[in-house]
Amino acid sequence: MHGPSTVESMNANRPRLVRPRHGRVFAGVCAGLARRFGISPFMMRLLFLLSCLLPGPQFIIYIALWIIVPNEDKVYSHA
Repeated sequence: MHGPSTVESMNANRPRLVRPRHGRVFAGVCAGLARRFGISPFMMRLLFLLSCLLPGPQFIIYIALWIIVPNEDKVYSHA
């Protein structure tokens, strides 16, 4: 058997993608993404707002993440 791959070991150090209960502004999507990628929630929200100046499905992706990404409460209550 081989040890864990580099990708698996990198993902083990990152927090799970969840929508946090505290620090939300609207649905917690930007706060969850910021926590996952290690940047400030303010910066993630700013990047999202700036991306809305470009054509694309940003709002559809936001709504899809709101539906798909679980609440922090639900994930950690089952652990």
